[in-house]
Amino acid sequence: MELDVVELSRLQFAMTAMYHFLFVPLTLGLSILVAIMETVYVMTNRPIWRQMTKFWGTLFGINFVLGVATGITMEFQFGMNWSYYSHYVGDIFGAPLAIEGLMAFFLEATFVGLFFFGWDKLSKTAHMVVTWLVAIGSNFSALWILIANGWMQNPVGAQFNPDSMRMEMTSFFDVMFNEVAQAKFVHTVSAGYVTASVFVLGVSAWYLLKGRHIQLARRSIAVASSFGLAAALSVVVLGDESGYSASHTQKMKLAAIEGMWETHEAPASFNLIGFPDKEARETHYALEIPWVMGLIGTRSLTRELPGINDLVDEAEAKIRRGIIAYDALMTIREQRGDAPAEARFIFEQNSDDLGFAFLLKRYVDDPREATEEQIAMAAEDTIPGVASLFWAFRLMVALGFSFIAVMAYFAFMASFRGMRFPRVALWLGVIIIPTPWIAAELGWFVAEFGRQPWTVDGVLPTALSVSHLSVADLLITLAGFVTFYTVLFIIEMGLMVKYIRKGPTEDVEETETWMARHEHRLRTHDGNGPFAAEPAE
Repeated sequence: MELDVVELSRLQFAMTAMYHFLFVPLTLGLSILVAIMETVYVMTNRPIWRQMTKFWGTLFGINFVLGVATGITMEFQFGMNWSYYSHYVGDIFGAPLAIEGLMAFFLEATFVGLFFFGWDKLSKTAHMVVTWLVAIGSNFSALWILIANGWMQNPVGAQFNPDSMRMEMTSFFDVMFNEVAQAKFVHTVSAGYVTASVFVLGVSAWYLLKGRHIQLARRSIAVASSFGLAAALSVVVLGDESGYSASHTQKMKLAAIEGMWETHEAPASFNLIGFPDKEARETHYALEIPWVMGLIGTRSLTRELPGINDLVDEAEAKIRRGIIAYDALMTIREQRGDAPAEARFIFEQNSDDLGFAFLLKRYVDDPREATEEQIAMAAEDTIPGVASLFWAFRLMVALGFSFIAVMAYFAFMASFRGMRFPRVALWLGVIIIPTPWIAAELGWFVAEFGRQPWTVDGVLPTALSVSHLSVADLLITLAGFVTFYTVLFIIEMGLMVKYIRKGPTEDVEETETWMARHEHRLRTHDGNGPFAAEPAE
């Protein structure tokens, strides 16, 4: 297998996945925000909240359609570009994807139609229920996809069958409640909530700067900032949980993120900044914060976190045990039903490390013929790109804390300062609109790049997972995907900008009539919260 084919296959999937995830987080977050707004409308019967629901719902619909279009293509890639991966682990990986399509996607797709076309055909309460079902379906869809991805990070509930030469599921319960999958789900959807909150806040800030749709903008900021603050805090807490999970499921990824080459005495320090150097096996000019990494990674002050060098030595030992498993597997395959019980016993004793023997396939056809040098090289391959992970993680974390600060400020001003926002703060709200997407893409980079060289951690190397395609095939399809997805992205951006510039158009007269009828009460109302009268311009 040529390495060029592997790298191009990885690049193609990475490009399509990153394009797709431009739409996913906004869909997840906007679905909840729209449902909250419609709930307020049903509770208060105030037309402004119906207007808000329809406006933000329109932007949700545009984003939803593009997300579906880009997501479907990704699933076909498993068969086209990653056929051996699909063959080897399809029994496990395919189950949650099938459930997502049959259960979650049909749920949200069905009720999306009712949301847009059911305003005059359903009662207010029934339409609100529909909106919540759309939100639940969108988030439920993310659950099953992240269960599948979480299994790739921590392959529990499955074992290798030497007779079928495939991984087979042993416990759907373990796959579904995999600790990595559950942590990834809540962390990812919370990031989506932050993305939508920043988007709603930024667009609303732009309206205030332009002096347009003041009522909608102020109330939208109030909802988005309070919801976004809770979500941003959740992202940090749940990210910490992901770090703790990685300390015993993906130790190499955690050590690479930290740039920790040597195992230090407990509790380990956290490298706030530094410059990882793979050749020197050192992180230069590291600014350390005592104890923090130990507390994050072990929840204790006494447990050690292994460094990269010790983990490479551990990988080398696993490769040697994997070779023993591979030798026993070949005996079983050659003799089929007549294989001696000893061979099966030896295989079962070492089968957990079979995937490490497959790392040698990059250097030799038969792992049993690998030299000491090749074994050392395969063990070295288990180190991901340390510098890239180190800085990507820190930029992601810095953005995460910035969202907390921004959301806290706007929530405070909305609740206690009569929603009077300085122009510099409003411009800040507009400028930061792209930043949640940057943070989300960095998060996926850390998760997926940090798992290398594995497609399924410790089970199947990436180099063995690809289809037998030519470089020309991959270059043509890569160019086609990038072109197609770029066109879709431009269309989506054009539609979003068009409808944002246009602004809400429905129910304006109804809102103004309602405001006129209640003018006296609004003028004498002394509240300053998001449901109170608007301060004078």
